[in-house]
Amino acid sequence: MVQGHRRLHYDFHLELDGGWSVGPTVLPYLTRRALNMHRYPNGAQAKGFWHKEVPAHAPDWLPRWTNPEADPDETQTYLVVDEPAALVWAANFGALEWHAWTSRVDRPHQPTYALIDLDPGAVTSWDDLLVLARLHRTAVEHLGLCARAKLTGRRGIQIWIPIVPGPDFTTARAWVEQLSRTVGAVVPELVSWKWQVADRGGRAAGRVHHPHHRQPHRRTRRPVRRPAPQRQPLSALR
Repeated sequence: MVQGHRRLHYDFHLELDGGWSVGPTVLPYLTRRALNMHRYPNGAQAKGFWHKEVPAHAPDWLPRWTNPEADPDETQTYLVVDEPAALVWAANFGALEWHAWTSRVDRPHQPTYALIDLDPGAVTSWDDLLVLARLHRTAVEHLGLCARAKLTGRRGIQIWIPIVPGPDFTTARAWVEQLSRTVGAVVPELVSWKWQVADRGGRAAGRVHHPHHRQPHRRTRRPVRRPAPQRQPLSALR
């Protein structure tokens, strides 16, 4: 039983207690955010798949958000993990990875993070990638901001910069691209801004996270432990 009346079926090797134990740490990064789930119903060693739509059999108490701008062929209703029981439900559903939107459901067009993706090329060494990451750290500190780095994929590094909601995705992207291109100009031999991998000459890609389709607020990331949001507007940091 979960919270007395919330019974969850559980038939593979996950401990439901884990949902409760990580709840206090994870919930601040998931609350009020639409969640894309990466499910592994046959266990973590089996191949997983994406699942976004809240299933019809989901219990009524489960927090959710319906995107009013979704097209008919797109996900309509997303899970919103606002309480530990919802996190336990997601784990029981086989969702071992949680990719939350970078904006909240009450302001879906206003991100709370600006993201930089350092994607290593074929000849990029780990030391080269660290040089790029540390130069970004220096630039962010020079602006009086805080940021957090996290590993992504096999060798990539993401840099998360928390921002106060207000700017839309286009504004946030333009600011972060200006920052990242300035850093890249210091070591042009290490970074390429070409989108196609074949055009990069084996160099790392200094990509700014934003989707290339109609609704940029759909970009999601796995949660990263964050500092407090910055209090300066982006316009003051140019």
